[in-house]
Amino acid sequence: MAPAQILSGKTVSAQVRERLKNQVASLKERVPGFRPGLAILQVGDRDDSNLYISMKLKAAAEIGINANHIKLPNTASEAEVLRCINNLNEDPTIHGFIVQLPLDSNKPINTEKITNAVAPEKDVDGLSSINAGKLSRGDLGDCFIPCTPKGCMELIRQTGIQVAGKKAVVIGRSKIVGAPMHDLLLWNHATVTTCHSKTASLAEEVSKADILVVAAGKAEMVKGEWIKPGAVVIDCGINHIPDSTKPSGKRVVGDVAYSAAKERAAYITPVPGGVGPMTVAMLMQSTVESAQRFLEKYQPGKWNIQYNQLSPRTPVPSDIEVSRSCIPKPVGRLAREIGLLSDEVEFYGQSKAKILLSTLERLKDQPNGRYVVVTGITPTPLGEGKSTTTIGLVQALGAHLGRNAFACVRQPSQGPTFGIKGGAAGGGYSQVIPMEEFNLHLTGDIHAITAANNLVAAAVDARIFHEATQSDQALYSRLVPSIDGARKFSDIQIRRLQRLHINKTDPDTLTTDEIKKFVRLDIDPESITWARVLDTSDRFLRKITIGQSPTEKGHSRTTQFDITVASEIMAVLALTDGLEDMRRRLAKMVVASSTEGLPITTEDLGVSGALTVLMKDAIKPNLMQTLEGDPVFVHAGPFANIAHGNSSILADKIALKLVGKEGFVVTEAGFGADIGMEKFFDIKCRYSGLQPHVAVLVATVRALKMHGGGPTVTAGVPLPKEYTEENLQLLAKGCCNLSKQIQNARTFGVPVVVAVNAFKSDTEAELQLVMRLAKEAGAFDAVKCTHWADGGRGALALAEAVQRASQAPSHFRFLYDVQLPILDKIRIIAQTIYGADDVELLPEAEQKIILYTKQGFGNLPICMAKTHLSLSHDPERKGVPKGFLLPIRDIRASAGAGFLYPLVGTMSTMPGLPTRPCFYDIDLDPVTGEVNGLF
Repeated sequence: MAPAQILSGKTVSAQVRERLKNQVASLKERVPGFRPGLAILQVGDRDDSNLYISMKLKAAAEIGINANHIKLPNTASEAEVLRCINNLNEDPTIHGFIVQLPLDSNKPINTEKITNAVAPEKDVDGLSSINAGKLSRGDLGDCFIPCTPKGCMELIRQTGIQVAGKKAVVIGRSKIVGAPMHDLLLWNHATVTTCHSKTASLAEEVSKADILVVAAGKAEMVKGEWIKPGAVVIDCGINHIPDSTKPSGKRVVGDVAYSAAKERAAYITPVPGGVGPMTVAMLMQSTVESAQRFLEKYQPGKWNIQYNQLSPRTPVPSDIEVSRSCIPKPVGRLAREIGLLSDEVEFYGQSKAKILLSTLERLKDQPNGRYVVVTGITPTPLGEGKSTTTIGLVQALGAHLGRNAFACVRQPSQGPTFGIKGGAAGGGYSQVIPMEEFNLHLTGDIHAITAANNLVAAAVDARIFHEATQSDQALYSRLVPSIDGARKFSDIQIRRLQRLHINKTDPDTLTTDEIKKFVRLDIDPESITWARVLDTSDRFLRKITIGQSPTEKGHSRTTQFDITVASEIMAVLALTDGLEDMRRRLAKMVVASSTEGLPITTEDLGVSGALTVLMKDAIKPNLMQTLEGDPVFVHAGPFANIAHGNSSILADKIALKLVGKEGFVVTEAGFGADIGMEKFFDIKCRYSGLQPHVAVLVATVRALKMHGGGPTVTAGVPLPKEYTEENLQLLAKGCCNLSKQIQNARTFGVPVVVAVNAFKSDTEAELQLVMRLAKEAGAFDAVKCTHWADGGRGALALAEAVQRASQAPSHFRFLYDVQLPILDKIRIIAQTIYGADDVELLPEAEQKIILYTKQGFGNLPICMAKTHLSLSHDPERKGVPKGFLLPIRDIRASAGAGFLYPLVGTMSTMPGLPTRPCFYDIDLDPVTGEVNGLF
């Protein structure tokens, strides 16, 4: 019999690598810039592991695979290794991932746990229990096979011998070679016997083998005479035996007595140069296969998201019933679907989570999606459905048109929730769920703002009290106390010294005058603009007297409570772009003026660092979902009539990155276009640097009839018949408000799509009239919407119109230059947006303009605080009022947030409860624990 043919792993692996190189080139042609990614995780610094890894990195580079070597020190704990594995599992650029064994750590690590932590779809070593299980079941097309058995199979195929029907013997039962080799031969239809250290008559079993695979780890244990003539022999062993003829004194042999075996076998692998080179080649092959599987599912920029199928009922049940009819998917799954990594998500139960700002850094090179703002005509007290339209539009874009779509909305205040309005999660079949969690505490952001705001208020009054009752030296001793015989300035005190131009850091070197300047803020009580806040509508806190206790020694003053969402800290949260920026803004907040007219800030009070700590979690956007499973960011909630009325810049920025270039982010601006939209453009976009593509203007037949002269609309009172019966004349007359708000939006150079939010009582003729007049007024398009009753399907026409409008030319511009004088900026807004003839400054407002200009705040944008129920300052004047002067009774500075806010008319910053508040209908089911009656 002729000697066996040599199965050279070097030759075959070279052929495999050449084939893989061509496949990788083909993948790059298919998806420009794409490269298969391989990660090799090593713990420790073993010389043998370093050698094997260098071979793998060299092979990857030759083929065109992007290989990353992650090396953890031998002090790494099991938790650190698992964290690293999790990050690699979630990295979409990594398609193959191996853990180099053994793990060289001086801490106990469970190897089985580590290998099973690798995602099965990336486990190109095939060592996880899931891949092993699939192999044992015969699911060869849906698993990864360990590289050595896979290489053995490739060598067997090179012989041209049919495996099916052959008698195969595998010696060894390790998880890496023997056991998977058995399964692989079995599912290739061989009859397989596994032999091991306990097998009796090993020679007899080997002599029956047409195919023999040996992985026992014992030098030359299989004798040549055992081999069946004509057999295929695959030797996986690598052993060292003494050899005095070698410089090292030893040589490498396999598990088979090679010289004798090759005289009987038909094919045999040498050692070295047989199975070894194939192992690395198969690792590369599995990595390329994994990349190919990834590309089969991968659609550039497209989320792999599962939407909920709605089954709308008629009549539409209550909002709470609709909310509970749909079980939200776990928020962790939603986060994965939209491309968030697990270490970017902080869970608050099963349905909401906070998203870390590190997400923005990771995605900084990702192009932004298309930016849409939803606004409205001047509303009735009932609201016209902007929130509902925002959610319906996102559901239509996402669940129905297959676009990546994200809603960004404000967190509602509990003032309106328990007062006049109820919840703010949208409504009907277009809402954020679970609505109870959305409308109540959410993740505690508003509570954090309340605590931070009131800490400032306490600090202001405490400082006035202490300065009034202590000498300079006593104040200094308490502000810079001696600890263990030494004094030290805190960082915030060092910064105050620098602002005072006192360039000293040793507390014992300050002069008497410097101590006086340092310890005395000299706050003028009459100049204090900082109020305490509460997230409850309570009219009796609009004016209060504090300091009535005898312990305050007569230091009392008149002040007020505002509602929390009117706090400047809420505005800071909404306008900041990161922790560092928030720290700066919080420090710049002005609470009063000194007796010399200098601004007093929270930094002067020494409280700005504590405020940042209180707000460190609130800065992270909150992730929730729509009824149909689209993502929603709920973050920040400044009122639109007394603040700037928009959700956070951070939420918008993260969402724009997550949706990608072809996706949509839809955000809502509070109240009518004259208020929330103007502030969105002139304040929010000015600070964010973002440019909107489309403005959606929500209108209702009901509100337009009111503007045409219809009877008063009152919450909780049935609508008069003028609103429930067709009246085209009244409606046409009221469309003047729609035209004006379209004109307002177009002033900023952005295409306008009008969404006519249809109610059950609206006739088709009325809806057609509104749409016609909207287009005549300059709207890009105007469409009927039924998303309240039909969910996303009812906003499909709107979504299609928004898509078209987003492709239209946009020439976005601000209304005014911030460098203009304060009065000029106010006048531009009043005349251009509200239609006023001019503004009327009351004496207090005149003085504030002088003061703020002197203090350096004259170049801030303007945030008008006025009624949302009219374009004018008078809520009773509907339609498009003419011939009025806009009265400015006062101006306040939100220097930290970055705007001045003129107070127009008699606006209050603390709402009151109506005769019948919403809380009459709210209760808890003691059996189920469910909230009943919310909205």
